[in-house]
Amino acid sequence: MKLFEQPAHVLHDMLVNKEITSLELTQAVLARIDEVEGDVQAYLTVTRDEALAQAKAVDEKIARGEEIAFLEGIPGAIKDNICTKGVKTTCASRILQKFVPPYDATVVQKLAAQNPVVLGKTNLDEFAMGGSTENSAFHPTHNPWNTDCVPGGSSGGSAAAVAAGTAVWALGSDTGGSIRQPASFCGVVGMKPTYGRVSRYGLVAYASSLDQIGPITKDVTDCANILNIIAGRDEMDSTSIDSVVPDYTKSLVQDVKGLKIGLPKEYFVNGMDPEVEGAVKAAVKQLESLGAEVVEISLPNTDYAISTYYLIAPAEAATNLARYDGVSYGERAEDAADLVEMMTKTRSQYLGEEVKRRIMIGNYALSAGYYDAYYLKALKVRRLVKEDYDKAFKEVDVIICPAAPSVAYKIGEKIDNPLEMYLQDACTVPLNLAGLPGISVPCGYNKDKMPIGMQIIGKALDEETLIRVAYTYEQSQSYYQDRAQLGGK
Repeated sequence: MKLFEQPAHVLHDMLVNKEITSLELTQAVLARIDEVEGDVQAYLTVTRDEALAQAKAVDEKIARGEEIAFLEGIPGAIKDNICTKGVKTTCASRILQKFVPPYDATVVQKLAAQNPVVLGKTNLDEFAMGGSTENSAFHPTHNPWNTDCVPGGSSGGSAAAVAAGTAVWALGSDTGGSIRQPASFCGVVGMKPTYGRVSRYGLVAYASSLDQIGPITKDVTDCANILNIIAGRDEMDSTSIDSVVPDYTKSLVQDVKGLKIGLPKEYFVNGMDPEVEGAVKAAVKQLESLGAEVVEISLPNTDYAISTYYLIAPAEAATNLARYDGVSYGERAEDAADLVEMMTKTRSQYLGEEVKRRIMIGNYALSAGYYDAYYLKALKVRRLVKEDYDKAFKEVDVIICPAAPSVAYKIGEKIDNPLEMYLQDACTVPLNLAGLPGISVPCGYNKDKMPIGMQIIGKALDEETLIRVAYTYEQSQSYYQDRAQLGGK
């Protein structure tokens, strides 16, 4: 395998053993970017010179005989809605196209302590609003397995970069499935941690009660290691949880004996791609053969989750995005007669159609006369969704279902039908409403060799069990070791 195809833990060992240098590795990944980025378009900004300088500094440290951290000298990427000091953070929006943050997000600070090589910022749906990365103001990202298809979204740039070998690891954000769904579409591992487990300070807000940063990696081992780095309480984020962070790498064991897996009937319904359903159920059978017990469960309020999410998330988005008015942040429209016209022109010219759509929905739901009928009712249903999970987790240890109801679809196929695209989130949004952790791991391919992802859902703050189940399954599958590497094939 080529260097850019290797996971971070393998590359770390190679660096420690002086089999490679960080500069050689970084040059190999940058060469891969030069090779396939024109087709994949995973990045908005590539910080080539800075990356090479970081790599040289790590090599000097190794030459001095000093120990290196897990990610030290290993190239990765950051989703472009996570603030990076001195490097543009655009949220894939024209309204922030020139914005350079004066500070780093907490997760970026934690990563910086490891001295990784940061290659740049990855593409996304504008302000993370979308499920295909077609809603970027600058360009769509393409799926490395088939560049005619979407990579998923909104963290499609991060997932595509890891899948294509143009990054070894990446960070994404997940508001309603924006890590897990693109991980599924791109055949990589993606985790949404428990809400509050990872600081949101420096993450440009979409829906504050739903957003969560998480890792996108080549395998479960890398996922556990990166979660170790970014998790923990942050005094800059009042919603972060003050709870001891375990060593997630201790959960990298092949053991599911006696574990109870819940299979929710509401997640396997008519309209789901039969190849997706078949692959996920085959993966559950595999876990059962390894000693797990499978129990059918019911999550009766699942049918209301999409409607609930698309009231709560736009309502919070409308509030969060009110700051982009041409006064405080971002671009400002010219030739306006007064303040009101300037604000109107600014938001009309610089915000995309999907962002405007969600702002309109949110403002409508929050308006006088409709607040009780829509927003307040959605909050009540959100509580019912969480209670469904609470009840289920009294019977089972984890819940397994598809990460998405289909494989990656063609670019342009759903862009003119927002409702159909929203329904792609049916398997992922309930977790965000309940604040629970979830991980997507590859579990096979369809007849066209497009990846399928299995979603494992856990109890709050129980990422350890998710990692154990995911790792056990991953290690039992030979295609993790010998599957064809794609991206620019």
